[in-house]
Amino acid sequence: MDDRIRAVKEKALEQIERAQSLGELEAVRVRYLGRKGEIPLLLKTIGTLPPEERPSFGAEVNSLRERVEQALERKRQELERQVIEARVTEEKVDTSLPGQYFEPGALHPLTRALRDIIGIFYGMGFTVYESRETETDEMNFVKLNIAPGHPARDMQETFYLTESTLLRTHTSPGQVRGMLSMAGELPVRFVVPGRVYRRDPTDASHHPVFHQVEGLAVDTDVSFCDLRGVVMSFAKRFFGEETRIRLRPSYFPFTEPSCEVDVSCVLCKGKGCSVCGNSGWLEVAGAGMVHPNVIRNGGYDPERVTGFAFGFGLDRLAMLKYGIDDIRLFYSNDKRFLSQFRGF
Repeated sequence: MDDRIRAVKEKALEQIERAQSLGELEAVRVRYLGRKGEIPLLLKTIGTLPPEERPSFGAEVNSLRERVEQALERKRQELERQVIEARVTEEKVDTSLPGQYFEPGALHPLTRALRDIIGIFYGMGFTVYESRETETDEMNFVKLNIAPGHPARDMQETFYLTESTLLRTHTSPGQVRGMLSMAGELPVRFVVPGRVYRRDPTDASHHPVFHQVEGLAVDTDVSFCDLRGVVMSFAKRFFGEETRIRLRPSYFPFTEPSCEVDVSCVLCKGKGCSVCGNSGWLEVAGAGMVHPNVIRNGGYDPERVTGFAFGFGLDRLAMLKYGIDDIRLFYSNDKRFLSQFRGF
């Protein structure tokens, strides 16, 4: 073996064996196998040797490279094992300490109520249409038959972002957007759940952010009887089979005729209590037959099709179903309140 090769071999193997950490071992690797390391430099000297010596010299250098690489790998495995053993020793678990308690999670009551509602309407052939929360004045009001200056706008204190854009005050714009997305196909049956925003005072029954679930059905033979049947089926499945409903005449610009939907009080079962004002009834929704102008704005011919729409307050439905007396509890992030719904 050439003396130069022997000297490099002895130094390399000695330094590999002395390495005490993976960092030191990497430095040794670079010193002998790096691009400017001692072994590559030996290969570069082959051109200076007589032709008859070059093959044997090259073979010895390549053998040296393999020997050094094998030694480096063995030492690397040894050092890694030492690191793991040291970590295991330092991080021993004291099994006498009490364990950590992780509280089980639960769905938020609004999420739970919404899933129940959507499931009920799925069973009646409705799909879900998710509409935007930032709306145009045109879609939020004008397309719903509420022209600028219309008195109905006063009932919806609105968060305007610009003169023409706003945070939607109800999910009803989803009626028009949903119909337009259908491109004239029939039947139309979907619900529009989501957050809505109004500049309402914050108290036990009002909040600037709350939730609605809008519903729409449009076809060639939709009647007010269909509306009543859908609302009654929903009330019975959501509140219980003993639930009764009543429809009271009302006014909404985007439906004609319009009605308020009441359900028999879920607490006193219609007998009369402080919650229902001793009337035995609780208001839960507004509904009616879709106004011809709204049908037309949705891309359908009101001479050929009819439709009904309804809008439930999700927060109110959840409050009634779960016996909650303050809407602010939904948005307070109080674990004492939320933990009550783990077993529901």
